[in-house]
Amino acid sequence: MDDGRLRRFVRTTLRSAGRQVGEARRAYSDAKRSALADLPQDEHGRARLVCRRYAERRTVSLDEEARPDCFDPEHQDCRGCVEDIRDGQIETWEP
Repeated sequence: MDDGRLRRFVRTTLRSAGRQVGEARRAYSDAKRSALADLPQDEHGRARLVCRRYAERRTVSLDEEARPDCFDPEHQDCRGCVEDIRDGQIETWEP
């Protein structure tokens, strides 16, 4: 293997490993936040809840304040959703 091919191989391998580490960190963080909010999770650690605004099942990541990543602070249904998550009253779903 010449130097150019070896460099490309190492660079590609390191990028792939970096992406995998990043995905694992996000999955761990999502699972930790979902568990703290006591919500059912998908295989990636995202919370399974029913969106009050659109009345649909969603898998979402939660931020540090237990707000879904789709949260819109200007919308009453979104604010109510966050309140329900904090009160343990949010509608969830299982596969």
